[in-house]
Amino acid sequence: MKLFLAPKSMAVFICSFIFSIAALLLAAVMLIPSPASANTLGTDIIGLFPKDISEIAYADLKEARQHSWFLQLQQQMLPGNYRQFEQFLRSAGVDPDTQVDEVAWGAMSPNSQHPYEIAGVALGSFSPESTEARFASQKIPNIEVHGYKLWAFGSGSGPNDIFFFFLDNNTAAFGQRDILEKIISVRFGGAESLLSNTNLFPLINAANGSGTIWAVLDKANTQLALHQLLPQASQFPQASAILDRIHNMEIQVEAGDGLDAKFKAICDSSEDANELAAMLQGGIVMRRYQVQQSDPVLAQALENVTVSPSDNNLNVEMPVTNEQLNSMIRSRTFAFPNNSGD
Repeated sequence: MKLFLAPKSMAVFICSFIFSIAALLLAAVMLIPSPASANTLGTDIIGLFPKDISEIAYADLKEARQHSWFLQLQQQMLPGNYRQFEQFLRSAGVDPDTQVDEVAWGAMSPNSQHPYEIAGVALGSFSPESTEARFASQKIPNIEVHGYKLWAFGSGSGPNDIFFFFLDNNTAAFGQRDILEKIISVRFGGAESLLSNTNLFPLINAANGSGTIWAVLDKANTQLALHQLLPQASQFPQASAILDRIHNMEIQVEAGDGLDAKFKAICDSSEDANELAAMLQGGIVMRRYQVQQSDPVLAQALENVTVSPSDNNLNVEMPVTNEQLNSMIRSRTFAFPNNSGD
């Protein structure tokens, strides 16, 4: 599985996975010891991320690889720069397809001090000494922070350049320099961790363990994801106002004989949840009409989407059978633009 995310919203990336499956429900898929149970990320790993993280996502790659459709799906979904980062790791003896069992991402929204930043923490089995020796022999640029060597994917001088380093034999981290330095600061007690974020951490606790892939988005990134999902909302003041009042989003994807993708948007009121549900249901009907000739399998899958408001929550679920999923993979429904699929 690819480890590196381009510097754009992770909300868009994750939502693109789920909503690509639903064709409408998506605007953004892709630690120490193994977690306590399947799909569960330990608080020791969650606590590595800084307090001001705006979204977090987790994927159990070891489980996902057990499914026949996984390798084909990942080839379609991710762009070429992920493959370049993978090759960078392979050149130093790190094989993401066999050595990485789980991965978590955390993202920080842009502000006046830094651009949009993403950091990932990968759990698996690594050989830091031999890998770092290969990096050194290749004269890979590096910097040292609190005794950790951060190896650059690129020149290491640009604000969006990606660095990679080992926390120990079972944990590696990657991302832009600024956010990695914050992770190291948290590890040494110099900054507060995500565990002290009173807005996101309760939602993370609720989502943790809920699927092969799960994610939690803060208010700003939930708004971004839903604006991507409903681009026509800007044309309707009432719809735009509802989206602007949205609070958070939880996303989960369960892998098995196909996929079961769900998200829960936490709205400002039950009235907002009901109106947003009506807009989504209308959009699904429109999308089914648009693809019924060009992609009949996708149109059929969209028939299974359920949109159900409950109090101030909007719940959306789309189960995709193994047969439907393989058909959509063959028709390249999930293909990232410009991906050759090789």
